[in-house]
Amino acid sequence: MAEKDGQEKSEEPTSKKLSDARDKGEVAKSTEINSLAVFGSGLMIIYLTKGMLSEKIAGFAIDIFSSLEKLELNKTIIQTYALKWVLFLLTVLAPVMLGIVVVALAANIAQVGFAFKTKVFIPKLSRFNPLAGIKRIFFSSRSVIEVGKSVAKLFAIGLFAYFIISKLVEDTTSLIELSIEETIRFMIDAAFSMIIKIVLFFVAIAAIDFTFQKIKFKKDMMMSKHEVKEEWRQSEGDPLIKSKIRRQMLSMARKRMMKDVPTADVVVTNPTHFAIAIKYEMNKDRAPKVVAKGMDELAQRIKKIAIENNVPLHEDKELARALYKATEVGDEIPTKLFKAVAQILAYIFQLKKMKKKRSIV
Repeated sequence: MAEKDGQEKSEEPTSKKLSDARDKGEVAKSTEINSLAVFGSGLMIIYLTKGMLSEKIAGFAIDIFSSLEKLELNKTIIQTYALKWVLFLLTVLAPVMLGIVVVALAANIAQVGFAFKTKVFIPKLSRFNPLAGIKRIFFSSRSVIEVGKSVAKLFAIGLFAYFIISKLVEDTTSLIELSIEETIRFMIDAAFSMIIKIVLFFVAIAAIDFTFQKIKFKKDMMMSKHEVKEEWRQSEGDPLIKSKIRRQMLSMARKRMMKDVPTADVVVTNPTHFAIAIKYEMNKDRAPKVVAKGMDELAQRIKKIAIENNVPLHEDKELARALYKATEVGDEIPTKLFKAVAQILAYIFQLKKMKKKRSIV
């Protein structure tokens, strides 16, 4: 599918794009799952507490109806009974509503996991644009799909309700022979019967919608090759800036390396191309170490600093080339080159001892 930038969105979404979308509250979530959770949990709570609910409703109805003959309507009486009704409804409905809220939250978490993101609370001025809002509500593909789903659900629920209620109407003819408690229990059972059929319908709708939302979300998150490259550039950093940083780091490393050249015991050289400064502390190091290395111009600088600080130079073309390729600054001399380096160091140390003895004499 061609996009506005003229590029086809053929690439899988990156983890960064999915993470950014999640931070904005954009996730694959089905509202039908939430509706199913609300209906299902409400059904289960009503079923499990129907005995208690029927007793409370029956008791409240008896209290009301038993006092109708002697009830004098006035402001105080109306306020008293209004308060009783509110407290009664809160007492009866509180467990049901609390259970529904908990299950609805669990349904959301089950779909997308738990994450508290503050970005979704940041107001966007574009959302307050009435023209954009009208377009989003009436002329977007999402709104058309949601309206279609709502119409289909309304039709199916209406069809269910029609057949259920038509049967209940027949059954209500026997209510005249029942007590208030039995009438309330009949009403709750009838409501349960109707709700369970609606829940079964919602199970199918929720499964279809959840699959659809997953597919649609993945399609919406697809990226073009240009977007992938741009994201990589932003996450990895501008190549020019990274190159500059690398050059600075290399320059700093070379400066540190040059400071270590005067402490070296010997510099092995190829007359023009390579220079490797080696240091060995007998009571500290397991093997001689490379403290500096360089090629061409850098090699000449190492040799110059070595001469200025009376560090011996030893010319060995093959050994210098081998050391340059096999080691990095800070590495110990490899085993295969250890014998050759040890002979050079032994010779250098012997010269130092001789010079020391001559200076004493």
